[in-house]
Amino acid sequence: MSTLATSPTAATAATPDAPAGPPAGTRAAGKRPPAADRVYSHIKQAVLDRRYEGGTLLTEGELAEAVGVSRTPVREALLKLEMEGLLKLYPKKGALVLAVSAQEIADVVETRLLVERFAVHKAVQDSAPAPERLLSRLAELLDEQRRHAEAGDLAAVSLADRSFHAEIVAHAGNQILARLYDQLRDRQLRMGVAVMEAHPDRIAKNITEHAEILAALRAGDADAAADCVHRHVSRVRDLVRGEER
Repeated sequence: MSTLATSPTAATAATPDAPAGPPAGTRAAGKRPPAADRVYSHIKQAVLDRRYEGGTLLTEGELAEAVGVSRTPVREALLKLEMEGLLKLYPKKGALVLAVSAQEIADVVETRLLVERFAVHKAVQDSAPAPERLLSRLAELLDEQRRHAEAGDLAAVSLADRSFHAEIVAHAGNQILARLYDQLRDRQLRMGVAVMEAHPDRIAKNITEHAEILAALRAGDADAAADCVHRHVSRVRDLVRGEER
């Protein structure tokens, strides 16, 4: 790419009488993220929406060509993604996209249940309906899921699905739990797309189950909302085990 061939130093030397202002390198950085960040975003998004499925071997050369960079930023991005548990690096061969294991899914579901059941109880107190601000936002996200489902955009459906649950958790007001839940984000998105690809009928069922959670919160029934969450989240684990009914 031409932007990679021109360094900040060369740009400054070519225009010694340029008006005072931010250095040329600063302006360029403001327009476009560093090369390693672009590679990182490209690979991570492709892994999350399963364009790079588990078991795929990625090579530095192919990735460099796909993003339009040299191999050095590719190596930086791959190291970062390996630390996040999405890839396994093999010297002189490439990077293997790690499949989501049954144990990982079970761990994520268990953690989600602990956090989300607590969150719905916090949202509904003294049998009063959940705050209108939360109810309105959940209704908006439910509409988003319906629109994305009609368009057949599974990645967008998964993102809206995850946002629905995250909104309830955030509203609980426990920052430590909210940060813990955020750490599950990538795994949730990846699992969500995988489940919907394997079980397309789950998209409509997920939307229905979200509507049930919303109805329970609106009715001020914390126990019913927690039960809806438990059934809904547990189905991910059941699908993997082949126990879905």
